[in-house]
Amino acid sequence: MGVEWQLFESGPADAEHTVLLLPGGMCSARSYLELMQQSSLSGLRLVAATMPGHAGAPSPDDYSHEAYGRMTADLVAEKGADVVVGFSMGANVALEMAEKKLFTGPTVLLGISLSLPDESAFFINVVRSSKVLGGLPLALMKKAIGPMVKGIPVPPERQAELAADFRRTSTRDMRLGLREYLKWLESGEDHAAMLCRSGVPTWVVHAEKGDGGLTDAERQTLEACSTVKIVTIPGSVFFLPNEVPDQIASVVNDAVAAVNA
Repeated sequence: MGVEWQLFESGPADAEHTVLLLPGGMCSARSYLELMQQSSLSGLRLVAATMPGHAGAPSPDDYSHEAYGRMTADLVAEKGADVVVGFSMGANVALEMAEKKLFTGPTVLLGISLSLPDESAFFINVVRSSKVLGGLPLALMKKAIGPMVKGIPVPPERQAELAADFRRTSTRDMRLGLREYLKWLESGEDHAAMLCRSGVPTWVVHAEKGDGGLTDAERQTLEACSTVKIVTIPGSVFFLPNEVPDQIASVVNDAVAAVNA
């Protein structure tokens, strides 16, 4: 069964480079609007894709990381993307493609969690409690995200658009998708080492506070890896593409410059 992708595109159709943008969980393709409006990226073809089962997009048949990696690799090939950018859960999909060498071009991972200690304890507890209480904890979490959006420095109408995306994600899709995500986090695999072994040129981007982070062991592994660059955004930031789009655009341009390096 084919995947029905919901896409949001900008830039010249005949641009030399195409960048695929994968949003975070419960976010739509248009969550990348602030990044796509950066003048420094105007010469690029930017293709943002709402991931299946998020922000009201059709549900996938399989919610596993492996399935998302395969279906997204097909989209990469279809669009001719030579750079992939992923935020949060979108970054986990991009990582899956890198680890399995489904995509070996420059990859930017924004706010990614590589293991259980990287994630918020509150978030993990909510997902675990859903195994007993069903969709109720996730429904409450979905409502709680709305106030977080109000901290993004964009006009109120734009905040309302972003909040609406979260509401459009069905509790069922959240439950099934997050259970697979938790299973992935609990696998015990050393994803920092796996990423390094892949040889994929990668930028791992985190804020100083607010969007998770890396364990000391993960950081040491990635800092010692010649194909990975760690980028730290100053201050406290959660929605990286929306709150600091200029700084993320700079990283994207670095990744594009590496295509022909």
